[in-house]
Amino acid sequence: MLELENHEYEQAILIGVVTQQQSEEKLEEYMDELEFLAYTAGATVKKRFSQKLQKPNPKTFIGSGKMEEVAAYVETHDIGTVIFDDELSPAQQKNIEKILKAKIIDRTYLILDIFAQRAQTSYARTQVELAQYEYLLPRLVGLWTHLERQKGGIGMRGPGETEIETDRRIVRDRISLLKKKLATIDKQMATQRGNRGKLVRVALVGYTNVGKSTLMNLISKSDVFAENKLFATLDTTVRKVVVGNLPFLLTDTVGFIRKLPTQLVESFKSTLDEVRESDLLLHVVDISHESFEDHIASVNKILDEIDAIDKPTIMVFNKIDQYQAEDYDETDLEQERTEAHYSLEEWRKTWMARQGEDVVFISAINKENIDNFRSLVYDRVREIHISRFPYNEFLYPDINQWEDDE
Repeated sequence: MLELENHEYEQAILIGVVTQQQSEEKLEEYMDELEFLAYTAGATVKKRFSQKLQKPNPKTFIGSGKMEEVAAYVETHDIGTVIFDDELSPAQQKNIEKILKAKIIDRTYLILDIFAQRAQTSYARTQVELAQYEYLLPRLVGLWTHLERQKGGIGMRGPGETEIETDRRIVRDRISLLKKKLATIDKQMATQRGNRGKLVRVALVGYTNVGKSTLMNLISKSDVFAENKLFATLDTTVRKVVVGNLPFLLTDTVGFIRKLPTQLVESFKSTLDEVRESDLLLHVVDISHESFEDHIASVNKILDEIDAIDKPTIMVFNKIDQYQAEDYDETDLEQERTEAHYSLEEWRKTWMARQGEDVVFISAINKENIDNFRSLVYDRVREIHISRFPYNEFLYPDINQWEDDE
């Protein structure tokens, strides 16, 4: 697959709709996330457009009046990229392109494009390429003429730029070949997992950009890539970690996101085998994000899809240093104050502390409450280890605290 070289940020606008299923408040959250996605992909958002509709227009997604407003802005401000918050049908995309005469990207392909940027290993690149081809297959006719006009930039990383003359038969053959290639790699990875022995396997899961890689680096003293962008980690990373004197395997996985493209869920299910075959999940949550409850639900939905929802789980509420409490109604008995919860004792009194048997509040970046976190992980890993090797019980004492091994 082709990757975009260093470039200036593209000028883009965002478009979303308020419907019976999606409130104005919810749309604003999605648009904030879409803007972050656009920034991650390499775009600067100049303006947002939204419209209230009972349901998206089947021909142009938004109404004709709003489309005229968008077209005028695109022409006046020389906007090259228009990004829609929902997946567009092939017909919608073709119709919109004719009107706006700009590059049209929907949320699905924007995410696929970011994955194409982030994929480092042959395995990840193959998975992303498969997802891209499956997305492009029904859009071949309209997309190829569109690609002839637009060179480079967001949405251009992948098969499109070098396969303009490809027909559906060749694309289907390519999809078949990629699936066979993934199946071969899957067998190799399954063998690798089998060769790791009986060490307890712990997997970091969570929404994208919640601090999983930062936590991975902190626990394992490794150097996993981490930055404040969505999907900073795409390739699965496995490290052998020792907490106290107890060794186990820790896996950092790709972050999840709302409205995750079906093509990616399917092509990355094999990568998520690391999650499915783990013994313990560390569900990391960015507690400073205003939509962290939705993030938890989105992660749980995907865990359910890959049959991992019932695994033992430690809820790790991260970024307590960045938390800003909202104003609460006086009738809310859960909260009697509007300022941030600074002490651990106060955190333990919140409703978040009742999200399962094992809950911990930390700041990975500032290393706050990491000792309690390690202690909890140690206890849970020890329980699993001792259940497999009862004769090792005296090697790993049942303790709650130990000296920091740094």
